[in-house]
Amino acid sequence: MTHPIQFINGQWLEGQGSAFNSVNPANNTEIWQGNAASEQQVEQAIKAARNAFTPWSSQSVESRIALTEKFAQLLTDNKETLATTIAQETGKPLWETRTEVGAMVGKIAISVKAYHERTGTVENPMPGAKAFIRHKPHGVVAVFGPYNFPGHLPNGHIVPALIAGNTIVFKPSELTPLTAEVTLKLWQEAGLPEGVLNMVQGEVSTGKALANHPQIDGLFFTGSSTTGKLLHEQFGGLPGKILALEMGGNNPLIIKDVKNTDAVVHDILQSAFISAGQRCTCARRLFIQSGEQGDTILAKLIESTKAISVGYYDDEQQPFIGSMISEKAALGLVSAQDKLIKLGAKSLVELTHKKAGTGFVTPGILDVTGIDIPDEEHFGPLLKVYRYTDFDAAIDEGNNTAFGLSAGLLADNEADYQHFFSRIRAGIVNWNKPITGASSAAPFGGIGDSGNHRASAYYAADYCAYPVASVEANAVSLPENLSPGLTIK
Repeated sequence: MTHPIQFINGQWLEGQGSAFNSVNPANNTEIWQGNAASEQQVEQAIKAARNAFTPWSSQSVESRIALTEKFAQLLTDNKETLATTIAQETGKPLWETRTEVGAMVGKIAISVKAYHERTGTVENPMPGAKAFIRHKPHGVVAVFGPYNFPGHLPNGHIVPALIAGNTIVFKPSELTPLTAEVTLKLWQEAGLPEGVLNMVQGEVSTGKALANHPQIDGLFFTGSSTTGKLLHEQFGGLPGKILALEMGGNNPLIIKDVKNTDAVVHDILQSAFISAGQRCTCARRLFIQSGEQGDTILAKLIESTKAISVGYYDDEQQPFIGSMISEKAALGLVSAQDKLIKLGAKSLVELTHKKAGTGFVTPGILDVTGIDIPDEEHFGPLLKVYRYTDFDAAIDEGNNTAFGLSAGLLADNEADYQHFFSRIRAGIVNWNKPITGASSAAPFGGIGDSGNHRASAYYAADYCAYPVASVEANAVSLPENLSPGLTIK
């Protein structure tokens, strides 16, 4: 039975489109069902956002911030409920989804600080006047959310957009609609005015109706590079619309002359396999030196990978990773592994689909040294190993990708890191830390097929408002010296 899942102008409405559902990928049980938004309902949502824009943007930034702080408190009060919802829909273990809700809470204070530091008001004196830099919201923006962090990543667009004074139409992933519904009900409870934040649930047709609508002033997207590039093409020739793309990566991690083998293996596992490899920053390509030290690291990595605990989100003894988002995603990884092996890759740890009807897989490792493989992001726990003898050649191969999201070096010598940093092409570059780790007080984004130079996280404030330069005086005044050839009669 369907239920009201569309949130338009402060009202929960049943969708008028086709039915779709959400399935717990760990046990293949349906946990949510509803009907998609129709084109007419997308139109209604955009109209509601447009009507709400002037009163919302006219409020003081302090009042807008106060509402986001109420939302943060409600997130804190409902942390376990939301964490459980995310775990059921994504298959991720509870220890990880609890950290996701914690990140959502932390995003409020970070966004407030970023707003004031990056898009606040700046006043500069000048002769006979004052020069100001202020910022204005774009208007009605669409936010497209992903499935891998269905709470945190949309939140990273929505919070700064609201603080800046925009109104929003949110299209969550069709794979995680329940998480979005629970989150929107908390925003409603926080007292957000009608029409300020709307949500249209649905599949591809709903997304197309929203992205194609002429009345949106911008679109903030987190998801695959394939979809992101289609949006980029669609927005070509529309310079009046802001487009922020946060996409995937084929991320390199290089190991060089490091003594602490256990720490190295730990950081590789954290970089490659956390969240069942479903983070855009996960290491996809691992470069290990040829020779005895590299052999030792690789042998320990293989055994440690085989020992990774894979299990249900609510197991009393929490697993390191849970299910992938769907059986389709799991089978896609098995297929990708098979294709690479046919190209000449050697299986060091086989990625296996654990149970039919579920998204459970065991992590896999392939040696792809010396073979030509496609530049693809395999979004799951499948790591490709390259053995190398020349550091510069390893860096060059690390850069041999259309992507440019994250990269890392595990090495004892700081000079090696400085050399690596100067040559690697990525928006996130770490030294002796997992490449899935990022500071909340820093920008988050990449170059190439990983984004369009609209870094999110701390820099999200930049694309949520546009700068306005003003020269202002309290009264008009006649200058003491007129320009040559000018006479006032």
